[in-house]
Amino acid sequence: MHCLGCRTTGTDSPTVGVCQGCGAGVCAAHARVAARSVRRGSQLGAPGAAGARRVLCPVCAAAEAPGAAALTP
Repeated sequence: MHCLGCRTTGTDSPTVGVCQGCGAGVCAAHARVAARSVRRGSQLGAPGAAGARRVLCPVCAAAEAPGAAALTP
């Protein structure tokens, strides 16, 4: 699979991940890794939190950034 961002500029780069926002393949240069917290627990006991990561393309990363303008049709 090739990076969608590179493909639109006429180059072919192998992907290192898939954007969890839109599903596009991303190369190392286009991959944006964001931290996220995953909460887990059971019916009994206190819930816990674990650190995780999320891979995004530049478009989805910009859309999810604080202060990003909402897209309107």
